Amino acid sequence: MLGMFSEYAVTYLWVLGSITTVAFAIPLFVVPMFWAKNMLWHLPVERDLAVYFGRCVGAFVLVVEYFIFKAAYTGVGIGFTFEMLSVVFSLMLVVHIYGAVRGIQPITETLEIGLWLALLAINYLCYPV
Repeated sequence: MLGMFSEYAVTYLWVLGSITTVAFAIPLFVVPMFWAKNMLWHLPVERDLAVYFGRCVGAFVLVVEYFIFKAAYTGVGIGFTFEMLSVVFSLMLVVHIYGAVRGIQPITETLEIGLWLALLAINYLCYPV
């Protein structure tokens, strides 16, 4: 099953990078509290720390996006990019399952469990062999 759709590896990277840059990376980096409000988080009175953490997360997501687009455009580092994405998606799955079990996140974040699981599966299906 690993790499069953490996001929679509570059297309997958272009689509994944485009969607996640617009939906996650840029909003988290530029307007993290606006993003949080749209994701149904209850905003704290003291916002500076949340803004700081949101921008930090956004910065790291932009690094991931850089490698996605670089691999898709140049073909260099495709294996590394897929390996990195597998780790990112696995850890995001753990984070969201933990939040759901503890009941400390809005429903939008709990629903993301399906997103991270789907992305992990698609990542393995398109994994270059």
